[in-house]
Amino acid sequence: MKFVQNIFDQTRPLVEKDGKRNILYPLHNALETMAFVPNHTAHAGAHIRDAIDLKRTMVTVIFAMVPALLFGMWNIGRLHYGAIGLEATLLDNFLFGALKLLPLITVTYAAGLGVEIFFSWKRNHPVNEGFLVSGLLIPLIMPVDIPLWMVAASTIFAVLIGKEVFGGTGMNLLNPALTARAFAFFAYPTWMSGDQVWINTSGGDIVDGYSGATAMGDLATTVGQGLGNPSMETVMAQFGPEGTYSLMNAFLGLIPGSIGETSALLILLGGLFLIFKGVGSWKIMLSFFLGGLVMAGIFNAFAVNEFMGLNPIHQLMLGGFIFGMVFMATDPVSAAQTETGKYIYGFFAGFFGIMIRVFNPAYPEGIMLAILFMNVMAPLIDHYVIEANIKRREKRLSNPKTT
Repeated sequence: MKFVQNIFDQTRPLVEKDGKRNILYPLHNALETMAFVPNHTAHAGAHIRDAIDLKRTMVTVIFAMVPALLFGMWNIGRLHYGAIGLEATLLDNFLFGALKLLPLITVTYAAGLGVEIFFSWKRNHPVNEGFLVSGLLIPLIMPVDIPLWMVAASTIFAVLIGKEVFGGTGMNLLNPALTARAFAFFAYPTWMSGDQVWINTSGGDIVDGYSGATAMGDLATTVGQGLGNPSMETVMAQFGPEGTYSLMNAFLGLIPGSIGETSALLILLGGLFLIFKGVGSWKIMLSFFLGGLVMAGIFNAFAVNEFMGLNPIHQLMLGGFIFGMVFMATDPVSAAQTETGKYIYGFFAGFFGIMIRVFNPAYPEGIMLAILFMNVMAPLIDHYVIEANIKRREKRLSNPKTT
């Protein structure tokens, strides 16, 4: 690595303010800070000396996502070979998944960092490391067969409209990864929903009885059919102990879905890692889970169809609920900042997520919309929490007995 560091040291004078190639400074700085620890220091004002910087925080989140990423890579291959009726080894599954996932990651980083580098050049400031996490989150919440140009367009929209117009890293109102998914869903709905986008079926004949539907898609078909409808028995059998979408399969991740969202077990392990490292907020995760559990419990108690009647815990293990709880709702920029506000923000994000999922059969996965909605509400939540604290202190100070 010393050789690489020497290259950066020798070329830095050329790209600095008085250098002949100063237009390339944002690109040079971006590559250097990705490879090495930034040596930026504060020169004035009060500041804290600490070993934790933005890049270390971002890398910690990436480490937490690695188990879900590797599992998603393997699951891509497993579902593919299962759909076309071929036996495959562990290595075959991983290699096929890598061939599908790595181009998505490459295109996402190229598109997102390209926009960030352009704005850094226009604003004459260093490239921030904020996109390190978003660039990995976006591919993990996409279907495996979505065209690369759609991923690039979604990423550019998310960085440009969801982030840079607000001032860049640390100033965005909405979660960039969810903004990219929302754009892809509403701009290219046929590639983001249905039975054909979740499993790659190229390279062989599809076996008889194959269905590429997700658990959410199958549950959506029960809306309006009533509770205990005999015609729904085949569908709901898939959610029984021996079914494709059983609670155990959903927990382990052995089901179709977005690339990185299926394994609740590995996502939760990543969440525990984030809590242990002090990067992820356990208050948001806990309240998010409780909010979803309360809404699912209410539906279960007053069920009028099989979707509402599904076991609440089983309901939370399906779709993107756990992934959204751990990696999306906890975004430190777009989430609530006050300690009390984190409980309120997380609870309603989980609560509305399950509500949208069940009430809207045309869009059976509501976690994305719920978190984006609560991103918008987060500043308002913090405002009223702070106002309540101020009024409580003023009341305490105005009482002679307390002073």
